[in-house]
Amino acid sequence: MQEIYFAGGCLWGVQEYMRHLPGVAFTEAGRANGTTKTTEGEYDGYAECVLTRFNPEIVSLKQLFDYFFEVIDPYSVNQQGEDIGEKYRTGIYSTEPEHLKQAEDYIRSRSDADRIAVEVLPLSNYVKSDDEHQDRLTRCPDDYCHIPGDLLHKYKR
Repeated sequence: MQEIYFAGGCLWGVQEYMRHLPGVAFTEAGRANGTTKTTEGEYDGYAECVLTRFNPEIVSLKQLFDYFFEVIDPYSVNQQGEDIGEKYRTGIYSTEPEHLKQAEDYIRSRSDADRIAVEVLPLSNYVKSDDEHQDRLTRCPDDYCHIPGDLLHKYKR
């Protein structure tokens, strides 16, 4: 298994979408690259993200990037849907340099590469979100989500 972290706006929808993808074995809602080790207190620069544990023999990183780009607006800065603010920025994070290289190559290969606002950075800090945010749309399917319903459940098993 390998791990990568996707930030695509509100983590509720991103987690619900990612958890149903082929080859994805585990997801967890969290915070990437903030400055604290806790969810307490003020905003500390983090991006809402989803830790995604996947089997590379079933799903490639390129396929995960394709899936991810299907549910984000890659041109938007600090906003996805009605969610606005730096914590809703889009990003791909990893502790594996090869993952980051592949993400950068993926973006560079796109015809719209010069417009893409998805940051690609090493994961410097990760904090698991509180339990109330874990699998939120599974537990509360009528909560707001910026991902359209047809896409949100496109790969639901």
